[in-house]
Amino acid sequence: MLPTCSVLLDLDGTLIDSQPGILASCLAALRTLGHEPDEILDIKRVIGPPLEDVMQFLLQPYGDDRIAEAVAAYRQHYGESGLLGSEAYPGIGGSLEEMQQAGLRIHLATSKRATFARRILEHLELATYFDGIHGSVPSGELDHKPELLAHILSEHSISPSRSLMVGDRRYDISGAHAVGMRGLGVLWGYGTRDELETAGADQLVESTADLARTVLSMVSGKQPST
Repeated sequence: MLPTCSVLLDLDGTLIDSQPGILASCLAALRTLGHEPDEILDIKRVIGPPLEDVMQFLLQPYGDDRIAEAVAAYRQHYGESGLLGSEAYPGIGGSLEEMQQAGLRIHLATSKRATFARRILEHLELATYFDGIHGSVPSGELDHKPELLAHILSEHSISPSRSLMVGDRRYDISGAHAVGMRGLGVLWGYGTRDELETAGADQLVESTADLARTVLSMVSGKQPST
């Protein structure tokens, strides 16, 4: 049992494939601002950063700087229907259960609005595995991963040396390192192996079937069995 160890998990690209719902809401936001985006818009590489950064990127080709309006339009659509366009990656439920049974404290750490994240986890029947669900807030103070992770560590009196951040993008890894945590990169999400290695991921995991074993080996200080 590892009752004093904690794992912090990203949401999009780590626990869930949220691309269809995010794409629908991005398209809706661009249309609300009067643009005519391509229906097959490739957004995979922009899933993960704060929403303001995503909208700035999507508006750039139009010479449009109405980022706040785009964010508001996105959130309205996402809250109404987009968030339901997410599916848990196969095996994630079992991984969370295994980590919970081993005594890990499990917290969500996402750049998505905390209210949306909770609704998604409840919809997918995953919320009961979490000791805390944390994400961005209306004030904007937790939009970036370093600030969000520092908040979670402080809120729950978590020691960085006894915890681990798990995510699929460089923001998860650099955010973890910024607060003294290790970062585990997952390879089934939206980030590439090269992105995660360049960010300095302490370890990589290739499949959800190996997630719990890898997390437990890292927080316990033991090497995973081969």
